[in-house]
Amino acid sequence: MSKYLLDTHAIIWYLDDSAKLSAASRGIIDNPENSIFICSVSLWEIAIKVSLHKLELGMTLEQLLSSIASTDFTVLQIEDAYIKSLLELPLIHKDPFDRLIIATALYEHMTIVSVDENIHQYDITCIW
Repeated sequence: MSKYLLDTHAIIWYLDDSAKLSAASRGIIDNPENSIFICSVSLWEIAIKVSLHKLELGMTLEQLLSSIASTDFTVLQIEDAYIKSLLELPLIHKDPFDRLIIATALYEHMTIVSVDENIHQYDITCIW
């Protein structure tokens, strides 16, 4: 069984059934043999960007949360160990949401599902 952590855009595009999500990523997420995780910081990022009108969802925030709850995805709460892992990350990318997603994936030995080239620059396994 493989463990995958979805970047914020991958969550949104998957739940929206968007063509922006790569076929390979969709196949990984849909494969019942894989464990799919979401970092709670992604939900925080979505809520902040929606409230600042920097992100428009194809659904309400409540619908997005309900959709996530109806999946087999596991939402990971922010742990002290993830925060400590931030200290070891090089400053390639300063986005705090992405950095916590990367730190979480490193600590939990997960592959990140992301198109973000900034994330791909880190010494972590990413797919798209």
